[in-house]
Amino acid sequence: MKYQIGDDIIVLHSNEEGKVIDIIDEKMIMIEVRGVKFPAYMDQIDFPYFYRFSKTKIVEEKKKVAKVFVDNIPKEKPQPNQIKTPDGVWLVFIPKFAFDDFDDEYVASLKVHLINKTDQAYKFTYDNQLQGESHFQLQNEVLAFHDFYIHDIAFENINDSPSFNFDFNLSIPDKKKNDHFETILKLKPKQVFQKIEQMKLNNEPTISYKLFDEFPDRIFEEYFDLGKLANKGFKIYDLSKIKDHLDAARSVVDLHIDKLIDDWQGKSSLEILNIQLKEFEKWYDLAVANKAKNFIVIHGIGKGKLKEEIHYLLKLKKEVKYFVNQYDERFGYGATEIFFNN
Repeated sequence: MKYQIGDDIIVLHSNEEGKVIDIIDEKMIMIEVRGVKFPAYMDQIDFPYFYRFSKTKIVEEKKKVAKVFVDNIPKEKPQPNQIKTPDGVWLVFIPKFAFDDFDDEYVASLKVHLINKTDQAYKFTYDNQLQGESHFQLQNEVLAFHDFYIHDIAFENINDSPSFNFDFNLSIPDKKKNDHFETILKLKPKQVFQKIEQMKLNNEPTISYKLFDEFPDRIFEEYFDLGKLANKGFKIYDLSKIKDHLDAARSVVDLHIDKLIDDWQGKSSLEILNIQLKEFEKWYDLAVANKAKNFIVIHGIGKGKLKEEIHYLLKLKKEVKYFVNQYDERFGYGATEIFFNN
């Protein structure tokens, strides 16, 4: 549903502003304009901030257009069938504008909509996080070629580096498709502010991010004849005894680059970070495979980029019970201790 009770609206025929007070059905809502309540079709109203982008001189138009009374609003005409072209699933932000004491316009909040431009319906789990902490959660369904209003976020929360986490699955299961699909959108304040300015210049009403084009297909594993591989000299291990063939897990791993490679001086910061994260993943996986109870990662203090990336990864790993970054006599504040769900 595009509109919610309490939304500000504008009547397109008269340019009068009002509020939504009730939802009648998918095509009609009850609105209140200057104390008068009456029903209106969806195509007879719009959001005021949408209208400001589509009409550059709304004040002048109000003077030119004669008032249209409720009784004179024409009935909705039947629309011809339209061919809908699939174009993925989008997360759309609609700025809600307000005016300060000096009558300057500013963005007060963002309305968050999930737009499904595909011919499939999806169930989804949504988690909005601010500074890594869960702020708003929701489970629901978005139908094919429909949009779904999720919630509003205060524009000031953009400074808290919000992330929008989704876990999708098909409403009607398909054996050829994955059981679920996870995706995360992380917003950086500077980029959002730039997009707001670009949106104004282009006279556009929304900021849009595509989450995915098509729900991913299931990847079927090919069958391998292990006997033939063994005859060719490959080592075949019993899965139940796989732990016997793993490298020993470490309780502490030092990710300082000079501890990992010798020729690090000529590498860029990004190359160094990638090497450190690969080393972290290697020893993390071994700790999990060996059912370790805890694991310490030394990342140092520095600018905090390595620590930030490791903490972000740990929040996504289901094996992690919790982790702490506190003062330790051995490492100061330059290490994080990870505790597993074993």
